[in-house]
Amino acid sequence: MQTAKWLAPVLLVAAMSAQAQDGTFQSRSLTPETALTAARAALDACRKQGFQVTVVVTDRAGLTQVLLRDRFAGPHTVEVASNKAWTAVSFRTSTAVIAAETQPGRPMSGLRTLPRLLAAGGGQVIEAAGSILGAIGVSGGPTGEADDSCAAAGIKAITDAIEF
Repeated sequence: MQTAKWLAPVLLVAAMSAQAQDGTFQSRSLTPETALTAARAALDACRKQGFQVTVVVTDRAGLTQVLLRDRFAGPHTVEVASNKAWTAVSFRTSTAVIAAETQPGRPMSGLRTLPRLLAAGGGQVIEAAGSILGAIGVSGGPTGEADDSCAAAGIKAITDAIEF
């Protein structure tokens, strides 16, 4: 009987503690330095191919962490790269996949009316160990595939830093 008197409060505190832990979560984020490394690597990859581009790296919420625009990249590339990164992180998939899935006549074609959605290659999700950390968007290459290759180079440059 005495055991039951002290056991009940202990169990109550343990249950409350477990509930408090379920009410929050932790997430990982890119550091500004890591985001900058990815952007620089993507910019360099495009330069080596002769393209003047803009690169944007966002956090997991789609907010810009880094924006790099090469000297002669078109003024439109700033908004396009930003929207590619936003689209990739928002939909948790590459913009090349979004481009394919939102073609006219496809069930998801209505998504193309969203103001920031950009359905063209060049936006990729940055993830590690199943967690989305952000996204990278590149604009200014001659094709979406060219932009995609530069975005992939940016992600490759930070792979060791983001693995956990």
